[in-house]
Amino acid sequence: MTYENKADILSSLIEATLKAGADSADASLATSESLSVEVRNGELEGVEREESGGVSLRALVGQRQAHVSGSDMSPDGLQAMVERVVAMAKAAPEDKYCGITPSDEIATEYVDLQLGGDESPSADMLKQRALEAEGAALGVEGVKQIDHAGATWSASTGYVAASNGFSAVKTGGSTSVSVVAIAEKDDAMERDYESWAKRKYVDMPTPASVGLTAAQRAIARLAPQKIKSQTAAVIYDRRLSSRLLSSFIGAISGPAVARGVSFLKDKMGEQVFADGVDVIDDPFVLGGWGSRWFDGEGRAVSKKKLIDNGVLTQWLLSGPSAKQLGLKPNGMASSGFGDPPGVTTTNLNLAPGKLDQAGLMKEAGKGLLVTDMFGPSINANTGDYSVGVSGFWFENGVIVHPVSEVTIAGELPAMFKRLVPGSDLEIRGSMNAPSVLIDGMSLAGL
Repeated sequence: MTYENKADILSSLIEATLKAGADSADASLATSESLSVEVRNGELEGVEREESGGVSLRALVGQRQAHVSGSDMSPDGLQAMVERVVAMAKAAPEDKYCGITPSDEIATEYVDLQLGGDESPSADMLKQRALEAEGAALGVEGVKQIDHAGATWSASTGYVAASNGFSAVKTGGSTSVSVVAIAEKDDAMERDYESWAKRKYVDMPTPASVGLTAAQRAIARLAPQKIKSQTAAVIYDRRLSSRLLSSFIGAISGPAVARGVSFLKDKMGEQVFADGVDVIDDPFVLGGWGSRWFDGEGRAVSKKKLIDNGVLTQWLLSGPSAKQLGLKPNGMASSGFGDPPGVTTTNLNLAPGKLDQAGLMKEAGKGLLVTDMFGPSINANTGDYSVGVSGFWFENGVIVHPVSEVTIAGELPAMFKRLVPGSDLEIRGSMNAPSVLIDGMSLAGL
């Protein structure tokens, strides 16, 4: 097996896999490099530089499949990988749903999504960013110390190919600054954080603003009180409201629906959220963290309203899960290319509503503003939900005091139908939501 560049590795790998007895095959190759710097008390504490690479290969023999991965990309190492995966596939149990995308269904229209980042900065440049963030946090009265102040940079390139003729290259990059501040009052300490990541540093807020926000959040949490057990309105801050979206996405996963382990398995085409609520997945956002022009099986992707005016419109389907449900794949496959595909979203947003967070508090009157969550427990079959939280109690639409050691409980299907999105949507990652208000939640406190 010979090759001249990384794209040649995959084509040679697939060709060798077919010659070894596979009926079809797909593969991926990824390379990445990163640089991270951490400071403490105005001094450099650590620098970490990493370069890595790996290759994954999947072979299908009839309705049997196997997959292997490794980092040895020498000709001998790749040939050994080929022989191993074909032998494994021949011995694997049959899977009537497995397969690769037919050649007439693969994506053909390349879209430049501008996912690249900056050229590699020097360690000294990252150090200066981290020091600026730490200094701003330490300059806030009441901040005892900084638990973490760091800056990072990374870049990656991924190659994918399959025996159906599909091949593509995807690059990505990111830079970030993060701070964890610890505030102290009367020998009691509280911590909080702020973190920003962007494709390019020019689009970032200043490191000083990151440090300042972390410090202010930590101070605001000092002297928390406990509240009595009661039923009250809850507002999830936008920093963590997207976790409710994660629960929703798990429930509309094609594999989960096919196995019958989803509290939404019988709700297709029905009202799942309140009127006016939209959940949108858009793979074509320029520079988006989840952007792509093909899915994990090489199929074309498209912008979708998964929730349209409160109504559930479709499942997340890969080829195998679509076959199980008697449906057609819809470009939502993840992984694949060297691994059996799963399902995923791309750039998923809960569309904003009309009221900002202050407006939601005024609307609710009194309740709990949640700013931190600990170990949620979710029953995938019923949607029963409980989570430990901390945050702020508000009355007459105004924050009264910080709160800790509270458990929230409810049922996700009912919670979704009462959910009111705020207007403060902020794009931080591949899944985003504004602050959301849900009334009638059970709070367990004193």
